[in-house]
Amino acid sequence: MRGVFVTGTDTNCGKTEISLALMAAWQARGARVLGMKPVASGCHPSPQGPYNADALRLLAQGSTAAPYHLVNPYAFVPPIAPHIAAGRVGVEIMLEPIVGAYRALSAGCDLVVVEGVGGWRVPLSPTLSVNDIPKALDLPVILVVGLTLGCLNHALLTAESIRAQGSPLAGWVGNGIDPELQAGDENRATLAALLGAPCLGVIPWLERPMPDALAGFLHPELLE
Repeated sequence: MRGVFVTGTDTNCGKTEISLALMAAWQARGARVLGMKPVASGCHPSPQGPYNADALRLLAQGSTAAPYHLVNPYAFVPPIAPHIAAGRVGVEIMLEPIVGAYRALSAGCDLVVVEGVGGWRVPLSPTLSVNDIPKALDLPVILVVGLTLGCLNHALLTAESIRAQGSPLAGWVGNGIDPELQAGDENRATLAALLGAPCLGVIPWLERPMPDALAGFLHPELLE
């Protein structure tokens, strides 16, 4: 396995936190790991171009230095859907630059953790969506389930869509984003029974989640 693609049940379900935790968990097992966020909106402008905060965190967590443009090939300033942000600056998001950046990163490490943008079916262009990226990169998918009211429907629909397009669902991670979630144990048990993929870990709600601490809740060995 040369890498994984991390998708989520929705925006703000914790994809970046889990991506960083997966990187830390594999690094603790001796692997050289780099992170990648192919497309990002809501970036900070700079003289060198837009920079995304989540992409910078993935860059900093990496085992070796990597150029920012490989970690985040498409960066847009407005915090809106990426295909709309791209259209406003006359850019069409395409797979070729993403595939090229991924291959360049892969050449310098053992594993690349690739984080999606938004949810699984977010449009990237008139003919491209987030779900096309792992297919182009030939990567298995890890689903981050934000544990909150409605997560069962979102998780099951996303898993169904992942399998329908032929991508392997390697596993899922439950992420405790709602400290007031009721029936949490029952929700997690339902996901375990119905998702049909290994649970790679369940993260409790934490006020200050840090990659090394989160890594302790994960079981990346289930992917080996």
